[in-house]
Amino acid sequence: MSFDHRHFLASVSESPGVYRMFDDQANTLYIGKARRLKARLTSYFRGTLNTKTQALVARIADIQVTVTNTETEALLLEQTLIKELRPPYNILLRDDKTYPFIFVTDRHPFPALEYKRARRRHDDGRYLGPYPGTHAVRESLSLMQKIFHIRNCENSVFAHRTRPCLQYQIGRCSAPCVNYISEADYRRDLEHAVQCLEGRSEAVTDELTRDMEAASLELEFEEAARLRDQIQHLRKLQERQIVDTDNGDADIFALAQRPGALCISVLTIRQGRLLGSRHHSPGNDLDLDVETLLGNFISQLYLGQTREIPSDIITSHPLPEAQLLAGALSERGGRRIRVIHQVRGHRAKWRELARTNAEQQLAGQLANQDQLERRFEALRAALDLTSPPARLECFDISHSHGEATVASCVVFDQQGPRNSDYRRFNIQGIEPGDDYAAMRQALSRRYRHLAGGEGEKPDLLIVDGGKGQLNMAREVMAELGLSDILLLGVAKGTTRKAGLETLFIETADRTLNLDASSPALHLLQHIRDESHRFAISGHRAKRDKTRRTSTLQDIPGVGPRRRRELLRFFGGLQGVQQASREELARVPGISVRLAETIHRSLHG
Repeated sequence: MSFDHRHFLASVSESPGVYRMFDDQANTLYIGKARRLKARLTSYFRGTLNTKTQALVARIADIQVTVTNTETEALLLEQTLIKELRPPYNILLRDDKTYPFIFVTDRHPFPALEYKRARRRHDDGRYLGPYPGTHAVRESLSLMQKIFHIRNCENSVFAHRTRPCLQYQIGRCSAPCVNYISEADYRRDLEHAVQCLEGRSEAVTDELTRDMEAASLELEFEEAARLRDQIQHLRKLQERQIVDTDNGDADIFALAQRPGALCISVLTIRQGRLLGSRHHSPGNDLDLDVETLLGNFISQLYLGQTREIPSDIITSHPLPEAQLLAGALSERGGRRIRVIHQVRGHRAKWRELARTNAEQQLAGQLANQDQLERRFEALRAALDLTSPPARLECFDISHSHGEATVASCVVFDQQGPRNSDYRRFNIQGIEPGDDYAAMRQALSRRYRHLAGGEGEKPDLLIVDGGKGQLNMAREVMAELGLSDILLLGVAKGTTRKAGLETLFIETADRTLNLDASSPALHLLQHIRDESHRFAISGHRAKRDKTRRTSTLQDIPGVGPRRRRELLRFFGGLQGVQQASREELARVPGISVRLAETIHRSLHG
């Protein structure tokens, strides 16, 4: 018997609340919340639903509602019920029962930096974190042991040592177990390590710099060299951070979506320091828009799990119910929580980094074997081939107004990218900016050996460009006697948006337009984007190599005093050359504008 939605809707309240949808076996299908229950539930029985929501509605045998006083109460109840019942059409996340911390006990004269899992901080020592995952903890511990030689052995091992262990021999421990370091000096090193883990590495570096200069004046060159090495390690550590901050705590959420794949990356910032990231691939069984999906994900992450809530939640997309979510999180956390999208300064850089992480993780998902097999089979069908192509090669050209022209050739087979077969071609002897001549030269150099019987022949040759590039490729292949290789040109649409490409098969008259959701088009987009990336990276490396001729003496605005400060801050010219713009701007006497000038002079 079908669900009588008209009779049901006639008696539904207009109040805020939570609704549960059941199938004919009384299993919960979906749990939702609404500011006005009647309006929200009525929307499920209109004729404008997407296919996936229609499938949900077709299974409904009953709906039950729970009225609440406020929408915030409804949101909290919704996430509690989702966690308890785990309906198939809701976003479902695994509940991490504990979180990884770095722990320092206050009950030992020579404390170790320890990895520890806990639901929350306790009063038995100092807890640093929580970290987003085990890898972030292990990496941080390794860095601190390398820089400050903090022990990592168990207390039972420490108590029974009579000689230093291997960690001392390789320079990762100061051997407090056999009194090679005093308790005061060890505590000082430990405090420096803790300060770095709390995001205060700049203060530690300043202190070590003063100590190094004092040791040099007292002719204690061995101690000065040890401190110099610590400073250089710390500078490298600081370069890995985005920027000095105001000791803020934040989680940054970025969603990346392509047809057939979805990824949400979460960056964890504590006390101004980037601790790491985690990636999630939640289902989207109702085809929600990215803003709603991201909001639901964040609600489930914090309200449906026992997860620590930072003061700021930063999102890559504006959330339609940001204020509601912020109110619910504030109520749960017992303090003011902000959910924001528009950010500036270092927070904007965090958000951009989260987006980059999401895109990279998504690229990895798209490259998995199951996806590849489906895409190669779809490409076979789209091109009307008897079997899927075994080897694809794609070419692209990159330059800056004709400068440092580089052509790329990337290779895919049914296992994905074959990086060992990638090739770049430095294009010479052509008119600057002549992409057709550049393509001719690259194709000729690539396939002239193949014409002589050497190398592996591709089943499909793809050129990133329209009719002109395709015609050029066909001429070259004909000259080399390789006309049996299938040619495909990929031309961007007028809006240059992914999914609107036009494909030319062999000639400009034979076009193929694939749907934006086609796995075959996804494969061609993947290899086209990879060839574009490979060409750009080669072009930039070539361009920067030709420009990298400056020294500090040649840079306008950098006199003897500023050169001295730069070399002192980074421990030498190599450190200056490796520094980012933000790192350069932290040197006393170096403004943001001058830092930009220095970086541009050294790197092009």
